Amino acid sequence: MKIRLIFTLFFSLLGITSWAQDKKGEDKNKKTTYKYEPNFMVGLDVLNTGMGFFSDRKLYQGFISSKIKENVHAIAEAGFEKNIYQKNGYDAKVNGPFVKLGAFYMLAKDAENEFNGFYAGGKVGGSFYKQEYMSVPVRGFGGSNSSEAFPSSSQSSFWLEGTLGGRVQLFESNFYIDVNLQPRYLVYTSKQDDIYPMIVPGFGRSSSKFNMGFSWNVAYKF
Repeated sequence: MKIRLIFTLFFSLLGITSWAQDKKGEDKNKKTTYKYEPNFMVGLDVLNTGMGFFSDRKLYQGFISSKIKENVHAIAEAGFEKNIYQKNGYDAKVNGPFVKLGAFYMLAKDAENEFNGFYAGGKVGGSFYKQEYMSVPVRGFGGSNSSEAFPSSSQSSFWLEGTLGGRVQLFESNFYIDVNLQPRYLVYTSKQDDIYPMIVPGFGRSSSKFNMGFSWNVAYKF
């Protein structure tokens, strides 16, 4: 009789322990399950837009981002740039749209507002634009210098871009200030008659494959 009671107690405790572990596993799965809730932040680069009134570079760009999971946000940027290059005998002008797609990770954020904080990430950028060379330096016979013009043509370029920046909410409104640095590396570009492009919309001057961008955005969270 005692042996029967002991076995009954043992299997009862085993059953309770197993049920508790299953329950704990279910609770853990519930806690780790994430459901995406639609959220969007739309911004406009007011700094570069304003600088266009005082320089040859006319740059208009904006972004839309969305929190995908925990600290990960997806981002898409698009814009249009018109610019000229007059240096070292070159006289060129370009204009065209560009787009960038990527994501960033919130490195540090406000405990009361997860959209406030510092972030880092990366994007892939591309531009399809028109360029025209009014003057390209050409070394002639006997070392003489001359120039040659080339008609307008359609070109394309692609680059990788990092991003490091921060966001802060304006008072208690849905508006935010978003400021970031954008180190860039030109991966591929088409050429017109083997002439390397002087400017790529969205990338900037491309006399070097490395470039640095900067944007100061006013954004609105929906």
